[in-house]
Amino acid sequence: MSDTAPRDFIRQIIADDLASGKHAEIVTRFPPEPNGYLHIGHVMSICLNFGVAAETGGRTYLRFDDTNPGKEDEEFVRAIEDDVRWLGYDWGERLTHASDYFDRLYAAAELLVEKGLAYVDSLSAEEIREYRGTLTEAGKDSPYRDRSVEENLDLLRRMRAGEFADGEHVLRAKIDMASPNINLRDPALYRIRHVRHQHTGEAWPIYPMYDFAHTLCDAFEAITHSLCTLEFEDHRPLYNWLLDQAEPPARPRQIEFSRLNLAYTVTSKRKLAALVDEKIVSGWDDPRMPTIAGLRRRGYPAAALRDFVKRAGVTKKDKLIEMGMLENSVREALGDSSPRRMAVLKPLKLVLTNYPEDQVELMEAKNHPGNDEMGTREVPFSRELLIEQDDFMEDAPRKFFRLKPGGEVRLRFAYIIRCDEVVRDDEGNLVELRCSYDPATKSGMPESDRKVKGTIHWVSAAHAVDAEVRLYDRLFNVANPNAAEDFHSVLNPGSLDVVDARLEPALGETGDRVPVQFERLGYFWPDPVDDAPGARVFNRIVTLRDSWAKIEKQAMQAVG
Repeated sequence: MSDTAPRDFIRQIIADDLASGKHAEIVTRFPPEPNGYLHIGHVMSICLNFGVAAETGGRTYLRFDDTNPGKEDEEFVRAIEDDVRWLGYDWGERLTHASDYFDRLYAAAELLVEKGLAYVDSLSAEEIREYRGTLTEAGKDSPYRDRSVEENLDLLRRMRAGEFADGEHVLRAKIDMASPNINLRDPALYRIRHVRHQHTGEAWPIYPMYDFAHTLCDAFEAITHSLCTLEFEDHRPLYNWLLDQAEPPARPRQIEFSRLNLAYTVTSKRKLAALVDEKIVSGWDDPRMPTIAGLRRRGYPAAALRDFVKRAGVTKKDKLIEMGMLENSVREALGDSSPRRMAVLKPLKLVLTNYPEDQVELMEAKNHPGNDEMGTREVPFSRELLIEQDDFMEDAPRKFFRLKPGGEVRLRFAYIIRCDEVVRDDEGNLVELRCSYDPATKSGMPESDRKVKGTIHWVSAAHAVDAEVRLYDRLFNVANPNAAEDFHSVLNPGSLDVVDARLEPALGETGDRVPVQFERLGYFWPDPVDDAPGARVFNRIVTLRDSWAKIEKQAMQAVG
């Protein structure tokens, strides 16, 4: 990767470990659970884990934490692989699964039993919760805690053989039921689940718990730095206890960093799944979703996401990041590379009454105002045009520099025109503007330097291409929807506006699907799912300016 990142506290730790000789090579891992699509929060973890290894010539594993069959699916596995690869990272031969180590994990469980450090508990799940205590009250020992090593081994092996029903027994570590850290109050290591596993089939009726499997898989793969988010800080004592007692071949170091929390989004997989299941969105890749698949379908470049997490930084403090920061990264990534085109999203008919009825001119238009190497194109111009409804105002304020009765504007790449007449239907609705053009003001002509204060875009009505344009906005209308009692109550009803637009002919071609700037409107690109020849569909990636800036600043101040 060519992207560089400033030296944060994790990179400083790694630099010190290399300098001291503690590690000769850095090995990291990205360990997603395949029970949903990755989201914007995962981008930080992906970029950090793959980034710090690549920067030091190290290695990164893509390891699927597939210890919870029933909620996991191959669809999610494929989606995760696509997302990581699209972001620009390559795991090479280092694609693994927690299930690859099930035999070794089970052997470690038997070792803990043999050492008197684990036991089979026969309490129900509800009883285990009651015995665990609270944050202010110590837990109490299970009546099964003092089973003999021999009895525990026998029960564990019978669990492994599939003799017991789900929930009948659970294997627990024997640590300290009075510990102030609830994670050390004899945490579960294995539970019985008679569920087919997508990777191992019917081979296992018992499955390891996350903390147990994650810790030892890190050790089996000789991970040097196990990077995870702050909610796992309280799990670190258990992580280290397992490394101390299970005798794995290596000893990784767990380091926590803050989650990437983005304003106006939710990243809870439960809530994201609800949005999909309740058909509030069209799917996991709906362009309003904060999933990587959704951002990719909307048109966000991978480079913009990498830039965004670099700007957000790696810290120890949880924070809510403004959506505007992400959108600015997108604008910067698209600005220099996106060709310009003209499109009218909400058309208003404009007739040039003094322009020949059958005449068509081809106007030369730059593909990019700041890059002559991108060349020019020809745009047809005729008597009947379409302009944006918002570019005309009948009772215009003094500083309205677009079209108004008796006012003049320049048509982009064409002529200066004057609005002479406003036409309405029988119900009083505006249906047409009748204007006149000045033939001496064609762009590029000597007389064309006559100045007017406004320039608007247009398309020729006879040559325009029909298209569906999807205008996406924030999915929620409050900065922190997670704080709402019911996240449904803060959904933004205007998060999607579908308009029947008219585009210049160059946008009718379905060649390379690349982002373009619709002049004065924003960045758009063909929807990779629904766009087709003869049925063009464009997604708005981002507006040209941050129209939410003032609102978002106030909202962010309100949430602290």
